[in-house]
This record gives sequence, structure tokens and C-alpha cells, in this order.
Amino acid sequence: MGVLSARGPAIVLETDRLRLRPWRVEDAPVQRELWAERDPRVPEHRRIDAAGRPTLEDVEAWVRDGARPPARGLLAVEVVATGEVVGYCGLIDGDAGTGDEPELAFELLRRTWGRGYATEAARAVLGWARESGCARVWATVRDWNTASRRVLAKVGFVASGRVEADAVHGDSLHLVTDLTAGPAGTV
Repeated sequence: MGVLSARGPAIVLETDRLRLRPWRVEDAPVQRELWAERDPRVPEHRRIDAAGRPTLEDVEAWVRDGARPPARGLLAVEVVATGEVVGYCGLIDGDAGTGDEPELAFELLRRTWGRGYATEAARAVLGWARESGCARVWATVRDWNTASRRVLAKVGFVASGRVEADAVHGDSLHLVTDLTAGPAGTV
């Protein structure tokens, strides 16, 4: 099941404080900022390289043609009160699960950390996944990323027992949540 796709019908999820919606070209500076502020332990292919790539123009093109994430499967997280886009959250076809068991992914601008936006957005996406018929959702997170691990725990993810060792970037932990057990975060 391709759970979330920007090429299909427009998915918009709303919570009390957030709107999760498809990316727009004018949101590209947010994506570029996310690339720029990533932890140096993140693999090089997910950070801005020595040549300054991806550039803002690269990111704008990704949004326009849907060629690369987050345009392909992740929704922009917008604060309803201000209209500010602060990151992304959504479901992807990741390495951890299968087509019927997508992977949750999220990333927010550092200046917005600590406000509960990641947890709120993740709950909305997991609720939508449940309504769409998903029984389980996976997540992968680096062992050093304690903030994301806390968010995942809050929304019901538990260790699956699978760990991919990586001495350079930190081990990747594979977590899973059972959506048949009840609302996200109540498992």
C-alpha cells in the first residue's frame, strides 16, 4: 500500500495547532534549512556538501517535480496560528517495514524543538495511517538521537530488536508500533 503520496489526492491533516499538507515551492527554504542544520553525525548524503548542494534551486526543483523526499511522501508541518512551515512528517516506504507497513519520518527546524510539534504531527499521521488500514508502522532512528527517540516512545513505538550497527554515524534502531492496539501513544 503506498500510504502517502504527493502524486495522489492531496492529503491534509489538521490538529489543534498544526496543519500537515503537501509541500509548495515557496516552502523550499524550510527544506534547505533542515539540510543545513542537520547533526554532523547524519550520513553525508543527507547533509549539504562542500559544493553547497543541495542549493535552494535544487530543493525548489524537487518540490516542483516530486523527484525526492520530502516532496514524494512527507507532508509539510505548518503552524496554524502563524502559517509558518516548521518541518515535515509523514509516511515513507522505508527499509524497516514492507509496503503495507510504512515508516514514520519527521524532522523539524531546531528553533521549534521542545514545543510538542513532532509528537502532535506524528500522532496525526499515525491516526491517518490507522484509518487507512495500516496495522503497523515502523521508524528508524539513530541511537544518539534521544529527542526523536522520546517522540517515538510518546506515540507508542517500541524496540523491534533489530539494530543496524554503524560505527561512523551511530547505530540505527528499528522501532515499531501496532496500530490495532488503540490510538497512537496509548500502546
